[in-house]
Amino acid sequence: MPPADVSRRINAERLLLVAWLRALLLQMAHPLIAAGVAGHSTFRGGATAGFSRLHQTIEAMLAITFGEPEERARAIEGIRSIHRRVHGTLASPCGTFPAGTPYSAEDSPLLIWVHATLTESIVLTYERLVGPLTPVERDRYCADSSDVAVELGAAADEVPRSWAAVRWYLEKGYLSGRVVVGPQALEIAAALLSPFNNRLVNGIVAPMVSLLAAGQLPPHLREEYGLQWSARRARRYDRLMTVLGSVRRLTPRRIALWRRAWSLPGLAVDARSLRAGLKIRPRL
Repeated sequence: MPPADVSRRINAERLLLVAWLRALLLQMAHPLIAAGVAGHSTFRGGATAGFSRLHQTIEAMLAITFGEPEERARAIEGIRSIHRRVHGTLASPCGTFPAGTPYSAEDSPLLIWVHATLTESIVLTYERLVGPLTPVERDRYCADSSDVAVELGAAADEVPRSWAAVRWYLEKGYLSGRVVVGPQALEIAAALLSPFNNRLVNGIVAPMVSLLAAGQLPPHLREEYGLQWSARRARRYDRLMTVLGSVRRLTPRRIALWRRAWSLPGLAVDARSLRAGLKIRPRL
């Protein structure tokens, strides 16, 4: 299977939105990324602003993965144009970074950290909720997604291009002392984990989102974010992930996959079956 086909099969899954929660929290654990988001994002705008940002991010991802070359190029340029506006300096010291440390969303190390956290999160979540990947498929996904990181401005010779390289890159980051959950990361996490302004709705949604976040994070970052964890919560998390995986297996593909993926070979929607409300028939 060509590399692009592996990426399309994985990125076709709607359920991978679960992976984005983990990736965002890992990204915010880098003080310079948290500063950029805190200073140039409307994450405090509540659910409406949050879902608007999520919709824009999904549309860009789908355009990059499934779009024609012209659409893909527009999506890449759209992201780069946003990055060009995100720059500043760290207001307070955090981790190994002193106050006044400059940051830019165009900095290669920050782009690579975002890329690596998202790549790892997507692969881990796909395997937990959708199905196993072979070592070759993991490496192909990492190699294919690394091309996107380079197009966004990351240094080509520094981007990890295999599954082992992605895992090692992240582990080195954790050991370096540069990845520390600071006050800005905590503020952003609070907004992510309790996205609704309605107390009643948050009382229902926030505990589940918090459990998903806690279960997916490395233990040391879970602790730094102040997320509760225990043997009982670990069992609840495992049950929740088992339920999500079961739901995915029972969900018709026309619901489980993004619409842009319906025409993929092997995943194509049969138009007559779709109109009749029947299951998708794979194209052989």
